[in-house]
Amino acid sequence: MKHNIVFVSIVAMLAAVVSSCSQDEFDPTDAPLTTDKKIMSFTFSHPSQTRATETAFEKGDKVGLYVTESDKPLEIAGNLINNQKVTFDGASWAASDKMYWDDGTFDAFAYYPYLPAVNSVTDLMFEVSTDQSTKKTDTELSGYEASDLLFASAKELVASDNPVNLTFRHIMSKISVRLIKGEDYEGDIPEKAKVVIHNTVPTATIDLSAGVATKYSYGTRKSIIAQQAGSTTYSAIVVPQRLDNRVPLIEVIVDGVSFMYETKFLFKPGIHHLVNLVLDKNPDQVKIEIGGEIESWN
Repeated sequence: MKHNIVFVSIVAMLAAVVSSCSQDEFDPTDAPLTTDKKIMSFTFSHPSQTRATETAFEKGDKVGLYVTESDKPLEIAGNLINNQKVTFDGASWAASDKMYWDDGTFDAFAYYPYLPAVNSVTDLMFEVSTDQSTKKTDTELSGYEASDLLFASAKELVASDNPVNLTFRHIMSKISVRLIKGEDYEGDIPEKAKVVIHNTVPTATIDLSAGVATKYSYGTRKSIIAQQAGSTTYSAIVVPQRLDNRVPLIEVIVDGVSFMYETKFLFKPGIHHLVNLVLDKNPDQVKIEIGGEIESWN
């Protein structure tokens, strides 16, 4: 009988120890964290938001977002929000991670298209595509859209339950070439031609705090194949720059015949340059008519 009593006592002691340990190891911090901070959310407006065109934001488009305290400069890291990827699902925008407001005032900076690796916020290297005729796929933007860098910002923001809307603007330059039949041109302008913009530097450095694109001073001049934007119109995104010397700039290849136009040119930031190219029977007699400039193009 004593042996039974001793055995029961040991079991009771072990149960008490296990119970005590279980209570001691419970940590309230293991419970789900709660916060009274407001969730930060954003919406973004494309420069052509009022039109249902291929240049408006589409499902799957991604924006890069930074948020910093208003009294501090934008940095590569250490901001409240650092290059957060925000994706459009066709109806709304969702960040890849939850974002929360802090106390105080903040500045927001956004750019499109999203770049997963940003090594500088003041001298970010960016290059427009040299073949902007490529089409959009399920995984890649078209060459034209990938080149059309957009920027938006807002200052002195405070915590709010409502989304902050940022409206983008173009920071590159755009040129559209419209082919016009001259009096001596035989036949009609073909629906398919090849338009090339020559002698521009496709590389720029971007200041993400100001939304400014500057031609890379050590960049090499290259040629850009324009996208077809209409039956006789072709467009290309170009880094803002000045061509001080007369150089071959616009080449149109129609049915194997090359029409080349030489000129000086100033590609202004955020400006859409309209050019009418009059084709003649003689490829050496091509003429150009500057159609004007458009700010905040669609």
